[in-house]
Amino acid sequence: MSGLRTRIAPTPSGFLHAGNALNFLIAHQLAREEAGTVLLRIDDLDTDRVRPEYIEDIFDFLHWLGISWDEGPRDADDFHRNWSQRARLNAAKAMLVTLRSSGHLYACDCSRKIIQSCACRDRSIPLEAPDVCWRLRVPDPCKVRSNKWPFGEDTIDLHRDLPDPVLRQRNGSPSYQLASLADDAHFGTTLIVRGEDLLPSTACQTYLAGLLGLPSFFGARFIHHALVVDAHGRKLSKSAGADSLRAMRAAGASPDPLRAEAKRLLASLRAQGV
Repeated sequence: MSGLRTRIAPTPSGFLHAGNALNFLIAHQLAREEAGTVLLRIDDLDTDRVRPEYIEDIFDFLHWLGISWDEGPRDADDFHRNWSQRARLNAAKAMLVTLRSSGHLYACDCSRKIIQSCACRDRSIPLEAPDVCWRLRVPDPCKVRSNKWPFGEDTIDLHRDLPDPVLRQRNGSPSYQLASLADDAHFGTTLIVRGEDLLPSTACQTYLAGLLGLPSFFGARFIHHALVVDAHGRKLSKSAGADSLRAMRAAGASPDPLRAEAKRLLASLRAQGV
C-alpha cells in the first residue's frame, strides 16, 4: 500500500456522531501505519443544511479524537477561503457534459414521493427542461466490482441496489455521487473508508469511473465497515447520535473507548482479509 492516500470527508449538515468517529479513526490509523497521507475534505454541497456551527464542530471533533491530517483546511476560515467543495465543481460539471453527450443521462421531474412509480426513463423529457434532475441510465443487470481492503472484491448489482441515481440536482448542481468521484480522482485517493450502507455508492462511482475513463479510481481500495447502531438496532443519525458525543466532550471525557472500538473493527477487517 505504498503511497496510500485516504480522506476524511465529513458533511457539515449536523453535529458528528460515533459512527463518524469510527470511520475517521480507521482511516487515520491505516494512513499512519502505512506512512500515508490524510486529506480532510469537507463535503458542503448541501447548502440548505450547512451551518457554521457544524463546520466548527468538525474541527473540534477531530482535535478531540486526536486525528491529524496532512492536506486540507486548518480551520473554518481556511475552509471557506480555500477548500469548499463548491469551488471544485467544474470537474464534476465537465463529467456531466461527457455523460450527456454519450447518452447516459435522462431528465426526471418526479418528486421523491412518487419516485417508485417514475416512468421518466421512457418519457424523453428534454434535459434542458426547467425543474428537472438528471439521472444515470443504469442497465439491468449491472454487476459492478470494487476492490476490497485488504484483499478481494465486492460485487453488487447497481441496478438492483441503486437504480438510476441522480447525478445533477434540480438546481443544476452535481450530486454527491459525481462530486465525490470528481474529488477522489482530483486528489488521487487510493483508500476510501465508508460505512457498509454506502457500498451501493461505491458501485455507482466505480461504474461512473468506467464510463468516464478514470482508471486511477479502479486502483482505489475500499473499507465498508459495520455501522454503529442505537439500542433499537437503528443506524445512528447525526441528530440521534451527536448529542451524547458533544456531552462527552463538554464533560471532558476521553475518546479512548472510541479509539479502542476502531482498533477492534480494523482488526476484524484484517482477519476477514486473511
